[in-house]
Amino acid sequence: MQDRLDSICAQVLRHAVSPYYETPVPRLVVATQCAPTSGVATVYEPVTCLILQGTKQVVIGDQMLRYDASSYFVASLDLPAVGRVVEATPDKPYVAAALRLDRTVLADLIASMDPAAIGHAPGELAGFAVALVTEELVEAWAGLLGLLDRPGDVAMLAPMREREILYRLLQGPLGGQLCAIAQEDSRLSRVRRAILWMHEHYEEMLRTAALAEIAGMSIASFHRHFKAATAMSPLQFQKTLRLHAARRLLASGSEASRAAYSVGYESASQFSREYARAFGMPPSRDAERLRGMVQVGAGV
Repeated sequence: MQDRLDSICAQVLRHAVSPYYETPVPRLVVATQCAPTSGVATVYEPVTCLILQGTKQVVIGDQMLRYDASSYFVASLDLPAVGRVVEATPDKPYVAAALRLDRTVLADLIASMDPAAIGHAPGELAGFAVALVTEELVEAWAGLLGLLDRPGDVAMLAPMREREILYRLLQGPLGGQLCAIAQEDSRLSRVRRAILWMHEHYEEMLRTAALAEIAGMSIASFHRHFKAATAMSPLQFQKTLRLHAARRLLASGSEASRAAYSVGYESASQFSREYARAFGMPPSRDAERLRGMVQVGAGV
């Protein structure tokens, strides 16, 4: 399988015109890095990522995931995260491909599958996970990435190749997670409704009762399922969204105090303390480092 990964990696490198490249194939992104990176704060939209070469580390809430070409990553919710490439050199760069998950395509595929063929994991469903890659999944990715060499085939073949990747994912250990996010009334989808509201209103005062109502759960049940899905409490999630939004403002030239108030903080000193705790340095010093950096997101 390593030879196959190397072949696909070489093909992707021929097309990677920038460190973060939105390809002509719908929802497909490729990323490359020639050296390890510092932590980049971003929001992982629902996505699956396959690393072809190198290693990445992702921190979401109180969990840290490390994955490479032997594994793949799935995020089924819109999650604030800090990711960094930990293994990459000019001779052997980090190369990864990410496919944004389309819930409509997923739901249509699930409806046509035998339920017994969908993988299920016991216990509470998380909104993100890593699993071991298979030869079948690699071949499905090879088919989609192969369209980079044949742009004239994209319109006709990309939907079929995308469905093949999703089919292989549904068969694997994370199939239950994907199945849940495609179903409107699953616990994961109900948590997702609250998360989407928080993304749009993170600067407002958090009212857990209102979030639980959006999710259609009791407050106790909402807290439990939210923490299982995101590795954070609702309050931690909101704070993380605020800090990530402030970091984006700082990177674009905003002053630290203005960024703090813009994202909902009432105390600039509290913002500075929490920012330094989250990102390892005070906001003003981090802003200098951030400006000019390439921000890579989308799970890659």
